[in-house]
Amino acid sequence: MIPAEIELDEQGRLVLPGAATPVPVNRVADHLSRRLRIPSWATDVHVYVHGWQTPPDTATRTALRLLRQALDLYEAVPERYPGLKAGYRPWCVVVRWPSASKRTLGGYRMIRDRAHAMSAEGRGHAPYVIGHLLGYLDKERGAPKGPPVMAGRDGKYLHLMAHSFGGRFVCEAMQRAAERPPVLGWSMARDPRRPFTVDSALIFQMAAPRDVFVHRFGTLFPTADHPGAPLRGPIALTHSRWDRATGFWHLRAEGAAGIGHSGVGVAPVPQFSTRLLPTDTVYPQEVLDHRLVNIDADWLYQGSRLTRLHPSGAHSDFLHPESAHLLLTLAERSR
Repeated sequence: MIPAEIELDEQGRLVLPGAATPVPVNRVADHLSRRLRIPSWATDVHVYVHGWQTPPDTATRTALRLLRQALDLYEAVPERYPGLKAGYRPWCVVVRWPSASKRTLGGYRMIRDRAHAMSAEGRGHAPYVIGHLLGYLDKERGAPKGPPVMAGRDGKYLHLMAHSFGGRFVCEAMQRAAERPPVLGWSMARDPRRPFTVDSALIFQMAAPRDVFVHRFGTLFPTADHPGAPLRGPIALTHSRWDRATGFWHLRAEGAAGIGHSGVGVAPVPQFSTRLLPTDTVYPQEVLDHRLVNIDADWLYQGSRLTRLHPSGAHSDFLHPESAHLLLTLAERSR
């Protein structure tokens, strides 16, 4: 599997390898349409945005490892995922951004501020660029056809996954991608009867306040006043008390622990809490069939003895087959 890679600079602008200047805003849509081609063989398109302290090559390896683990699980016991009986052939787009800093309170605050600046209204370009990316993928994938309980023969499913601060970019981008002109340059060519949607979203150890969905991302979810929300399926968020980055450091920087440590606090929609399950255990439909699902991963996302003393703790300890099992289940239930 060869993923596509999208590079952003410190302002969230799209950059090309070796180029001295970023892609002009009015050329982003054209650039994506020329450089990105969804393989015809793919059944599912996954977009991955990494988090704090992640070198670009590590971000790509992380996304590929998760999807390789998911494929291994599916191929080993396909009957555990009956919704995928028509096949599961994932393809991935990796969004990479400058996330390196010292592993100190000052370093955490610097990346927190950078993540905010990259997505700030009127200044940051990250949601705009990723929004264009999602809009392009949504346009090109086609709509899966057939009854919602059956895998479609045509079209591809779109899933988002992110880690840490990458979860902020993903949520901002979904909101932007769901808007109509002038955000998406190709919106005039799209079928207005099929609004932009994401089939599922999975955020590992999100670095954000526990009330962020009330104050910043409320339009992700459909309401009576906002029925055209972009999130068709659930958004699942893992948390672990062993995550020092969103526990100790977030507490010092923000005055309260973050989602990655304690889960979502308040939300504009009803939420549900459950545990990360072993790979040999099927998730009951009723535990994932909610707009927002908190996934308690305390028992697994603990890190090693060394990382427990590390400034970030188990913040990056999510690369387990159990995480891929959750990812694969969300893809299966999207059928």
